[in-house]
Amino acid sequence: MHVQMADEAYRIGPAPSAESYLCMDKIIEVCKRSGAQAVHPGYGFLSENANFAERLAEEGIVFIGPPASAIVSMGSKSESKNIMLAAGVPCVPGYHGTNQDPEFLLQEAKRIGFPVLIKAVHGGGGKGMRTVDTAASFHDALASAKRESLKSFGDDTVLVERYITRPRHVEVQVFGDSRGEVVSLWERDCSVQRRNQKIIEEAPAPGLSPELRAELSGKAIAAAKAVNYVGAGTVEFIFDNDTQEFYFMEMNTRLQVEHPVTEMITGLDLVEWQLEVAAGNPLPLSQAAIPLHGHAFEARIYAENPRNNFLPDSGRLLYLSTPPPTHIFAPEVPASALESARPEDAALFPTTSPSCLSIPPSMRLEQGFGSGAQIGVFYDPMIAKLVVHGRDRTEALRVLRKALEEYKVVGVHTNVEFLRTLASCGAFVDGEVETGFIPKYFQELFPVVGEPEPEVLAQAALFAVLRDGPKHVKGAGASPWVSLASRRFGGDRPERVITLQSEGEGAEPVTVTVVPKLDGLFDVTVRTPSSQTAFSSVSAQLTGTTELHSTIESHSTSTTIVSQPPPPNVPASTSPNTMERLHVFHGGRKSTLVLPSPTWLLSLGGDVLSAAKGALKAPMPSLVVEVRVEVGQRVEKGQAVVVLESMKTETVLRAVVGGVVRAVGCKKGEMVEEGRELVDVEEEES
Repeated sequence: MHVQMADEAYRIGPAPSAESYLCMDKIIEVCKRSGAQAVHPGYGFLSENANFAERLAEEGIVFIGPPASAIVSMGSKSESKNIMLAAGVPCVPGYHGTNQDPEFLLQEAKRIGFPVLIKAVHGGGGKGMRTVDTAASFHDALASAKRESLKSFGDDTVLVERYITRPRHVEVQVFGDSRGEVVSLWERDCSVQRRNQKIIEEAPAPGLSPELRAELSGKAIAAAKAVNYVGAGTVEFIFDNDTQEFYFMEMNTRLQVEHPVTEMITGLDLVEWQLEVAAGNPLPLSQAAIPLHGHAFEARIYAENPRNNFLPDSGRLLYLSTPPPTHIFAPEVPASALESARPEDAALFPTTSPSCLSIPPSMRLEQGFGSGAQIGVFYDPMIAKLVVHGRDRTEALRVLRKALEEYKVVGVHTNVEFLRTLASCGAFVDGEVETGFIPKYFQELFPVVGEPEPEVLAQAALFAVLRDGPKHVKGAGASPWVSLASRRFGGDRPERVITLQSEGEGAEPVTVTVVPKLDGLFDVTVRTPSSQTAFSSVSAQLTGTTELHSTIESHSTSTTIVSQPPPPNVPASTSPNTMERLHVFHGGRKSTLVLPSPTWLLSLGGDVLSAAKGALKAPMPSLVVEVRVEVGQRVEKGQAVVVLESMKTETVLRAVVGGVVRAVGCKKGEMVEEGRELVDVEEEES
């Protein structure tokens, strides 16, 4: 999408980032070919690489970011903590030295006390980070963190620090200019995470007193000034919910993915500020003039399966329908607010505008992929950012829930349903956030998925009947075989029996009988294993290829139903992966129903996906990082056998049974598709 939007595009290499986005020479060459005067490095890749900033300076190209010295100082988690301690910024106790001997690090972990956090020194985005609860699991976690850090950042140096049990992730957006001025644009809360990566962010952070907000901003400004910071940066703090104390965690020397929430509460364009500062201009506003209006949320839409441990997904977006965005929130600070603001009160009492009360709630959508796009395996699985603003947190949450109800995706698993459940969770609504929020409220966030309502099943069956029925072609040359509705000689009404089944193990098939009547009406009977529901004289018609308009028991509704055909060239089987799916979007919820293959077709193809109990399959398209077993080797239940990587995330596959390895279907460095059998373990008799 970014290539389609660009006026000019230059290919810098193939998809693997090590051969493209991390190649400084290729980017500098494109700068020269295009005549570019500056480089905006974005969020990742080389955005926090001091060597890249220095190379650009040598070539006379402006780096839209901080000076290389600040990147070096803040890019090292160990060095940055030493600088922060000298500047009076509190830090988490831990070992931040250069000794990387595994036994030495284990002893340091024991000294600090478990649980501890292993963290890549030059990391970010949760990469190279592992939580360790016991000494027995320390070495495996250390090796995994180092391996992931080396691949992501080219450096496997780690630090070890105390793991705070009930932390919040609170970060402060700062901006500095070349004149030595630094301001705070207030804080964001990014506590709700999975795999140490953010899912939803908000600004300002809920529950902070004005005094605490002032202290956080003051420490963040001190941190930036300590390294002569220039440009946009984020000072991240761990906030201990138990003690109400905060500690410096790290500084991201770049623009953050979640910067739109700050833009929404301030009405400022942070990228414009970056360009102003990079051009040598002063900061556009002083601290006293920076507004704080209302509340904003950003929900990250990921291609992943939350009910399968948030494993990333890939594939083609078969269908995408998004809520219509409204205008971007951009208030202006009234002159009266600037006149009354005192410099000494700037951090404690941010300027606000009475006109904020009349600003309507707004929604902003930052989309990375459109319908029909292919979600690959080489990059982060985020496909969009949904950003909302309201006059207060309650209103912003309401706008977010409504927008998520209107967001519809078919083709890959997404976290849209999870985000909607999260935005409705009582603890989240009350602002009781922490980084362990998901495991703490797991039962509420992942309720048992019940059978779809009879109305939903009836609509799915009506869609199948109308879709498969004759198309009413009009015109003088139209054949009656395609222009007339189905009928039988003798006058009896034909009925159609549709079998449907929910996704998931243990789901029982249901049957829906559809009997057409006159004038586009139908009698529909839904039979489940436990009940039977009859709907008489249902009005139904297709208003588009994916839209069904129906009136059931005097209730009229338009429902989006998208058919996902089975994969091509795959024999029919009893696996849902080989059947047609109907994705029904009704009442703000998505129900996925499977149309089972008929018995006669199954008898031809057999169940090609059946496997032995000990077979391990690729849960997603992945790169094989490591194969730890070989044919004939005996393994224990739970033993790691294969390490995969997909979308910058490592996944360890472990033996589900104890036994002997009978087959290995992959090798290190190989790309494997979802469902590929990687290792087969023959279970031993107990």
